[in-house]
This record gives sequence, structure tokens and C-alpha cells, in this order.
Amino acid sequence: MDCLEIMHKEGSCKGEEGECTFDGTVDMRGRPAIRGRSGQWAAGIIILLNQGLATLAFFGVGVNLVLFLTRVLQQENAEAANNVSNWTGTVYIFSLVGAFLSDSYWGRYKTCAIFQVIFVIGLIALSLASSLFLLNPRGCGDRMTKCGSHSSWEIGLFYLSIYMVALGNGGYQPNIATFGADQFDEEDPKEGHSKVSFFSHFYLALNIGELFSNTILGYFEDEGMWALGFWASTASAFAGLILFLWGTPRYRHFKPTGNPLARFCQVIGAAAKKWRVEIAPGEENLYEANEKESSVGGARKILHTDGFKFLDRAAYITSRDLNNRKQGCHNPWRLCSISQVEEVKCILRLLPIWLCTILYSVVFNQMASLFVEQGAAMNCTVSNFQIPPASMSSFDILSVALFIFIYRRVLDPLVSRFNKKEAKGLTELQRMGIGLVIAIMAMVSAGIVECYRLKYARKDCIHCDGSSSLSIFWQVPQYAFIGASEVFMYVGQLEFFNAQAPDGLKSFGSALCMTSISLGNYGSTLLVTMVVKISTEDHMPGWIPGNLNRGHLDRFYFLLAALTSVDLILYIVCAKWYKNIKLEGKIVGISDEDKFSVV
Repeated sequence: MDCLEIMHKEGSCKGEEGECTFDGTVDMRGRPAIRGRSGQWAAGIIILLNQGLATLAFFGVGVNLVLFLTRVLQQENAEAANNVSNWTGTVYIFSLVGAFLSDSYWGRYKTCAIFQVIFVIGLIALSLASSLFLLNPRGCGDRMTKCGSHSSWEIGLFYLSIYMVALGNGGYQPNIATFGADQFDEEDPKEGHSKVSFFSHFYLALNIGELFSNTILGYFEDEGMWALGFWASTASAFAGLILFLWGTPRYRHFKPTGNPLARFCQVIGAAAKKWRVEIAPGEENLYEANEKESSVGGARKILHTDGFKFLDRAAYITSRDLNNRKQGCHNPWRLCSISQVEEVKCILRLLPIWLCTILYSVVFNQMASLFVEQGAAMNCTVSNFQIPPASMSSFDILSVALFIFIYRRVLDPLVSRFNKKEAKGLTELQRMGIGLVIAIMAMVSAGIVECYRLKYARKDCIHCDGSSSLSIFWQVPQYAFIGASEVFMYVGQLEFFNAQAPDGLKSFGSALCMTSISLGNYGSTLLVTMVVKISTEDHMPGWIPGNLNRGHLDRFYFLLAALTSVDLILYIVCAKWYKNIKLEGKIVGISDEDKFSVV
């Protein structure tokens, strides 16, 4: 007897092999997952290691990409910064593709595996292109030796390979975070607590991988050993793929729920057809496909809410619908279940919060572009050692690790102690707001450092690398502030969108977090382009010229601080308006007091 033969009528889920999970997860063969033999930290640690190796590989390419474009491909600072922003933005746009395939058809495991293979192929192509064609003459691409010109097909091969890397990493990232969370049953108190802490560990693993690439690989690449750095990234990604596949027997899976776009269109279409129908308050006349289970692919039922009342018409049972049901007919384009309607409502409620996170990503993006260019124009020498400007992001990573510890071990317990109503710490929305405040501090700090960098800079330099006597270590506060803001914003975002997304759209929830980063990168490109165009009128050098000593990068940072302050006000309004999703547990016979409600 296995878990397929359990007696669900009694609300139990036990067989001879052990207790099954309560959240509906299955094993690799589609059978209900055995709690003691699947998931939990045994699977979670494999996924964390996989994430660390994949992140090392990705940032081994991305951390110094702006310098590769300027030194190897001979691009100007503003052009290189925009190209990096566009590439990074495309990475996260591809996350929507991965999330759609995962939630609709493939499932998270298969999607992660396929896109990791694409990721590895892209890295191999980039390594070969750099080794054979782009680094010519040999040893070029460091601070002193310029590379020669490149043909259009060589440039095309380079962009093809890095955008294949973007596709592979983009499709993989939103699914691996959600797949890791799937290994913990949130309806079990112990595993539910582990699921919350998993996101902090996930982000920490991401930053540990980034730390290695920003320091060791960043140093080699800054010294002109680009091919070595790219091949090391390739090896790391390949090792991560092998590790992920090795853990296959241990994983828990959620079955894909079908195309969410069709479900969304059905709700909008059904509501539009009944736009003249007057519906009574309450949910007595609203349709749910099954009293025990949601009609959305076996996901947990979403309890009815009062917002977006127009959409309730899609679930309202008219006399025509009653006749159709008596005849055994059901038209999903005319009558939708409550859960299906509430799924649409959940996404509509998430959108204003999501929009308010985009400008934060504009701020975060400066760390990979203008922070690096600013650092290159400072004194990077300690004794006889040359510090790679991109390696300063190590202080961001150290700040992330420190503030994860401070939040989990100090701040969260402290807030719980003073929260008399509920023994809970800061909510995800509160943490995201704190992240915006710290982001403002980061931009103000960067602007002040730039003011002093200009004060000690040589205005007549042709190439402004190292032209200011101000030490690059004055950048530490702005990197530390960015790291602290990440802990509150991005970890909070991961938890928030995963918790608030319906069961059939968990990967989409993670993709929303990544897409805000994507649009932030495109927003950074647009903002830099506008600033350059406006500030260079009347033959002025502009705020961000090729020679930063003739510009005013400080004004750009202060502009970002002002825009983020406005965004913070809008965010507070949206956060106060937001209503949490309410889900009914999958365990049959569950009492009203035990219903799962995300708060």
C-alpha cells in the first residue's frame, strides 16, 4: 500500500512508506511525495549549491562586462553602460518565458534543467569567441593594451553568445527560487518556517557565488585574462548542472496547471458578457467547480474577496448558466470558478506593488555600471596592488551577508517582541519600504563621494582611469548601503511574490521580481540617455562624458535619490491599499480556524 491508496476522507495522508506532504507535491513519478524521503533541506541544500555555482558563472561574465565593452570592443562609457543595462534587462525579460513554460507545461524541474543547458552552451560559445577572435592581439584588454578592431561577424558572434547566456540564466532563475521553496510543505508548521528562511539562504548563496566571481574572476579579467575568466564561468555552470541533475530523485514537484493566459482571458470575457447583470452581495450565487478543490489544476482554493467586483460577474450563476449545467454543459468563457476569478484579482493587486519596485532596480543597476566607472577614475592602488574597480561590489556582498544575519537574528526577534498583537516581525511590505529608504541613502552617499572625487581629480587627463587621488575605498559606504537595501528589498520581494501568487502562478510570482529588475535596467538606459542628451546641449561635456573628470556624475546620483524618494511615497500608498491573498488548505476536513491565510 502506498500514498495513492490513502484515505483522504479522514484528512490523513499516511501509508506504509510514511506520511505524505499536505501541499499537493508529488515525486518524480507523479505519486504523492513522502515527507521523510523527499524535499526539505536535503533537497534545498543541493539547490542552494546549484544556485551558488550558476551565479558565479553568470556574474563571471556580467561583473566586468562594462569593462570588456570599453577595453576590448572600444565602446564609450555611456554606450557601454547602456549595453550592459540592455543585456541585464534582457536576462530578466527571459524570466517571463521560463515562468510561463514552467507554470503552464513543463513544470519547474524540467524548465530549470533545459535552460541550464542553454546557459552552458552560451558560455562555451562566449569563451571560444573570446579566445579565438576578440582578444587580438594576445594579452589585450587590460588597462594598458588596446585590442584591435573587430569584424561585424565577430561582434555578432559575441552578442549571440552573451544573449544565449541571458536566455539560459533568465529562464532558469525564477524557477530555481520557486523550485527550492517547493521542497518545503508550507502547511506543515516546521517546514513552513524552513520555507520562509530558505529565501534568505537562497539570496545568501547567490551572493556567495557573486563574491567569488567579483573578486577572483574579476581580478583575472581586469588584468586582461578574459578567456580564463569566461572558461572558469563555463566550468562552474557545468558543475552546477551536474549537481542539479544528481539531486533528481530527492525533489518534490508541483504539477503544471495549464496556460494561465487562457484562464485570465476567460475571466475577462465572462465578466464582459455579464456586465449588465446585477449581482447580490456575498458568494452564495458564485460558482466554484468543486467544494473541496479549486478548478485551477488542483491548486488550493482562493477565498472570495470584495475587491474588483466587476470580475465577480464571471463567477455569477445566471439562469442560463443553471440550464447549461443541468444539460451537462459548461462554457468556461461564460462561467468561471471563484478561484479562477480570484487568481486574476491576485495578480491585479500585485501590479501596483511591482511597479513601485522598478525604480529601485534602476538604483541597483548603477552598481554594475556607473559605480564601476566611478571607481576606475579613483586611486585603485594599495601598495603595489591594483584593485579591480568591479571587485568593490564584494563590499555589497559582505553587507548582504551581515544584514541577513542582523535581520534574522536581531531585528526580526526584536520587532516580534514589541509587536504585541502578533508574534511576528516586519512584514514583507514593510521590509521592501525600508529597502527603498536605504537605496536613497546609497545614492546620496555615491553623490557625495563623487563630489570629493572631482575635487581631487586632474581635469586635463585624456583617460580618467586612476586620475583622482581619492582612494577607491571611499566607495565602500555606497556599496554597503546597496547591500543592506537588497536584504530588505529583494529578499522581501522573493518572499512576498512567492507567498502572494496563486498556486498555479508561483514561478510567475518569482518572475515578477526579476522583471522589475529587467525594467529597472531598461529604465536606467533610458534615464542615462536622457541625461546625456539634455546635459550635452550647447556643446557642454554633460554629466556622464567619456572623461568623468569633466562631467557631473554626482548630479546624476542626486537625481536618482530624488526620484527614489518620490517612488517611496507612491509605494507607501500602494502598500496601505494592498490586501493579502487568502487560501484554503488542501487537507480535507480542515477547520475554519486552521485555514491558511497569508498575512
